[in-house]
Amino acid sequence: MPTKVRKRLVVLDLIAQEFEVGRTYAETEANAVLRGFHPDVAALRRYLVEEEFLERRDGLYWRAGGTVQP
Repeated sequence: MPTKVRKRLVVLDLIAQEFEVGRTYAETEANAVLRGFHPDVAALRRYLVEEEFLERRDGLYWRAGGTVQP
């Protein structure tokens, strides 16, 4: 994960695009998506939530921001 914020946001945006808009994911499902990018899925989830690419409530995750591909 890049340490510079601008680069990290670009990477997180690319990762967020793997989550379907309007769909909720159980934590295990979100982990399965994230595992394709890095083994530390907890850190990726935290970054995505902190930077508002994903939202989290009651163990569920959903896409909240980022670029949407046409």
